[in-house]
Amino acid sequence: MKNILKIFVVLGAVFLLSNCTDDFNEINTKPDSFTVDEVSAKYFLTTPQYRLYAPDRYPYWRAHLIHADRYSGQVCFGHSSSWWSDELGYSYSSGYTDASWDWLSGYIGSLDNFMRLTATGGEFENQYMYAVGQIMKGMYFQMFTDVFGMVPYTEATNPDIVLPKFDSQATIYQGIIAELDEAIATIGDATATGVAVDDIGDNDIYCNGDLQQWKRLANTLKLRIGMRAYGAAGADFAQSAISSALSSDLLTGEGDNVLMQKDEEISQWGSACYGDVWYNFGAGSDWTVSKTMIDLLRNNNDPRLAIYAQPAVGGTQTLEKPTEGAEVENFDKRVEYILGILDDAGVEYTTTTLEDGSVEVTMPENMYYVGQPTRLNGKMSSFARYNFFSKPAEVIINKKNNGEIRPELIMSSAEAAFLQAEAAVRGIGSGSAQDLYQEGIRLAMKLWNVSDADIATYLANEEMALLNGTEEENLEKIATQRWIAAFTDGFEAWAIVRDMGYPAELAAGVDDGDIYGLGDINGNYPQRMRYGNGVINTNGQEYSAAVAAQGPDVQDTKLWWAKQ
Repeated sequence: MKNILKIFVVLGAVFLLSNCTDDFNEINTKPDSFTVDEVSAKYFLTTPQYRLYAPDRYPYWRAHLIHADRYSGQVCFGHSSSWWSDELGYSYSSGYTDASWDWLSGYIGSLDNFMRLTATGGEFENQYMYAVGQIMKGMYFQMFTDVFGMVPYTEATNPDIVLPKFDSQATIYQGIIAELDEAIATIGDATATGVAVDDIGDNDIYCNGDLQQWKRLANTLKLRIGMRAYGAAGADFAQSAISSALSSDLLTGEGDNVLMQKDEEISQWGSACYGDVWYNFGAGSDWTVSKTMIDLLRNNNDPRLAIYAQPAVGGTQTLEKPTEGAEVENFDKRVEYILGILDDAGVEYTTTTLEDGSVEVTMPENMYYVGQPTRLNGKMSSFARYNFFSKPAEVIINKKNNGEIRPELIMSSAEAAFLQAEAAVRGIGSGSAQDLYQEGIRLAMKLWNVSDADIATYLANEEMALLNGTEEENLEKIATQRWIAAFTDGFEAWAIVRDMGYPAELAAGVDDGDIYGLGDINGNYPQRMRYGNGVINTNGQEYSAAVAAQGPDVQDTKLWWAKQ
């Protein structure tokens, strides 16, 4: 994304060229002006690309961290230094939800502009650029509908319809597949959108202008959608989509991962990264890695453990006993719970009971990986000492201009392999499920630069690397590995839990109100986000129709494809 700032300058020039026709001849004769041969729709591509996966800090914090990343069960708030309990997001907050809705619902404008410019008869007509737009549109609407359920789709970009209807997820999924098929057919054997100014090249921060990679991305997205819809009511189209994708080129190998490098110059108010939250506010906005994630990595000797997370700082922490009130009787229970977390992690610690009944806990410093349990309530924060738990690896939370920043994960070859393995296990695909599964693990580890030797050791020795159980047990392993591989892509990790039901401890929700925050959904696992107040207030009739069809506008209303 290093060229984004330059692109903004060109965008301004393109705008002037396309709107100030009275001055065209004068502009065209100036040696320092842009000519017709220098303007292109490619300059309208970069913005919708980074805004979908790395928007400005406002939604990056509220949509990604407060909701998707934490609903996924991969990271937690609620430790002793956190501003919030880990119940945040599970208890509805209009401000945070509205920010998420406004970002996703408002996103389509810039992408639609790019597609109008490149469509037949458009100012920069280019069938290949338009096909790229169609694939991006599919990526966007899959994310949008998987977050909220029914959303405007068929009428979303119609300029003559101010109040668009909300479409069913089945309609949206079928529409995405149809557009992906059109884009794939258009691309055919082409490798670039054109030459010189007509080549999207460096302006394409997903695939660097490689149309064949775009086609593989489209096929993999189609496979993801087909597998997610498979088994849902009325999803007769899923089987044909799956079969079509499986017989086509998918993302394959280490070089096919679609990653978006983060820009280190553009302001966080243009495009943010995790470090823009982590380092801007002190420990109050920091987050820890979840117990579910750490346990799955540590207990299965997964070499990604030291790459995903940092050892807990440790040291001596005091769990202070209240002197009065209802919380006195819960003190022993909560201390025992926290010590149980340390026991599960194999931590060698000591405890000392102080004169006032408080408990002092001492553990080695920077030695043990300990995950924080998800959804701890506000009363647990003083027990969930920040230094007990592992933080994300520095490459994930690094601030700009201070070393490497982890790129955004758009879609990986590992996911393509896992989806093929799942299809094989379900009997709707061919090939060896075991081979595909292990290839998925290999690719997922290579994505984080795990050595070949460490990968080989894991695949040869770990039970988690083998599909040797019942169909459901094998599906659980595939879903769990997909979930691990989706780390830093909370939207997709969250969708995997809702769709597959694994990791099971997350999907089961929570029920002990002394320890966990039950939220507005009685401890159930969140299935969607609530709609924003903006659409409720401006498009109330269509909103009401969607709620009547889909179910109550609450976080635990299951989506059409979710595991029942």
